[in-house]
Amino acid sequence: MSDAEPVLFDVADRVATVTLNRPEAMNALDPETFAALAEVWTEISDNPDIWVAIVTGAGGKAFSAGADLKKTVPRRPGGAGVEIARVFQPRGASSLDDGIHVWKPIIAAVDGYCLGAGLTLLSVTDFRIASEKSVFGLPEVRRGIFPTLGATQRLYRQLPHAIAMELILYGDNLDARQALQYGLVNRVVPSAEVMPLAREAAARFTSGAPLTQRAIKESVVRGHGLPLEDAIRLESMLAFATRQTADFAEGPKAFAEKREPKYQGR
Repeated sequence: MSDAEPVLFDVADRVATVTLNRPEAMNALDPETFAALAEVWTEISDNPDIWVAIVTGAGGKAFSAGADLKKTVPRRPGGAGVEIARVFQPRGASSLDDGIHVWKPIIAAVDGYCLGAGLTLLSVTDFRIASEKSVFGLPEVRRGIFPTLGATQRLYRQLPHAIAMELILYGDNLDARQALQYGLVNRVVPSAEVMPLAREAAARFTSGAPLTQRAIKESVVRGHGLPLEDAIRLESMLAFATRQTADFAEGPKAFAEKREPKYQGR
């Protein structure tokens, strides 16, 4: 992809790097960005050569400042919800924050503002690294907009009740220190260390058994909210499936031979 495109996509060493590329607009999500993201998530999900993904934003000022309101909210009253729905749910397309099932590990590398739909995107990643200057929030309510795409559901499950409600109903922000304190992110580091740490995390993921990782993620995500008995049944089914793989045999064999395992995703 050229630098003029709204999303940059690169694959190396089994790691896909997805870069929101509208730095002049704080990487706000417009229809073109969303359409590009839909293609990227499908590629990540379907490509067997991709084992893990890193999602980040260009420019050093924002991961994403949210939906581009200049392009997504019409001037006529009552139409905002319809227009935003079209941006995030175009016909025939899916997005990560619209619930597409990408079971591969996804790392978020945040440097700067992570607001609105950007925070919703963050909420579906699995490992999150933020710079010390990063800011997180859902400002939609201050504009009379209902935050959708799972924002009111995922964040409530990922944060303490009082903090989630403050974030969603006030529209106030969390700084990086608070985000770490409440478990919204895994690490807070200087800006220069965000991408190196993200790549280090990706390398740790790619050294593991990919099919087992995906089954574990699916068990966690699908099992959340199920009755415990049903969740354990799902867990058992997915565990059985991993035992049929070559990688399942490789792990114990490598341990017995006192060497590092060489997983192939088979």
